[in-house]
Amino acid sequence: MKKVMYVILTSLVALALLGCGSFDKATSRSSVTYTTSPEVFEHCGLGYNEGQLGPITVTCGTLKSGSSSKTVYLIGLSGTELVEGQSTGVLTDLLSGFNLDSCYLQNVVAVIKENIPANANLVIAGHSLGGMIAQQIAANSDIKNGYNVLNTVTFGSPLLSAGSREGTVIRLGDTSDVIPYLSGSLFNNTIWAICGLNRENGGYGTDAIAAHCESYARSDVWGKYDVVGKKNGSAKLVLDLSTLTYYQSPTSY
Repeated sequence: MKKVMYVILTSLVALALLGCGSFDKATSRSSVTYTTSPEVFEHCGLGYNEGQLGPITVTCGTLKSGSSSKTVYLIGLSGTELVEGQSTGVLTDLLSGFNLDSCYLQNVVAVIKENIPANANLVIAGHSLGGMIAQQIAANSDIKNGYNVLNTVTFGSPLLSAGSREGTVIRLGDTSDVIPYLSGSLFNNTIWAICGLNRENGGYGTDAIAAHCESYARSDVWGKYDVVGKKNGSAKLVLDLSTLTYYQSPTSY
């Protein structure tokens, strides 16, 4: 069974790599307010920079929901990108798909512990591979013991670490995107791997690669989902862009 998953994951990740381009989002403003999940998705996309800055971003801000207002750190994690010396390649996809350790995971843990104050509130967001790493972070014992993981939202990512993740985890997946089903959880936690995915139809038909790379940026498809992935929710993020910091994820830690 694992050999079958290996072949499927390798093939589809390779196709995704051919279809996904770089993201380019201006951050010249001193602050920004996000109200929908597509805005958070594009923030995660800042990590697609061909390794020049790194796939990990940390930004301080405020999470507002109703009368609640909390200082948080938004951790953005981009997905698969073939960059020499960067741990966002196919090997990491395979390791994460089976919920195994990886350099990407360890580097994110190190970034959090070394740069974010203990007991701080965390909101974690990731696309594709980044969403798998985000779920592993939410289940990591060092992070759970030292921080408050409030929310994790993923875009086009399979289920990982079900039952051990801290905070609220919401997975978003276009109906034409097959990547959200490609992890070991499809076999050992089948019902939740499928039914736990929030799905919307972006009209991509059989074009799974376009769905995986393009759908989550579309407000006409995902605009009803707030910044933590809740449909018809009202949570918003006010981020201080002067604190936006990029971190590398080398193939060692």
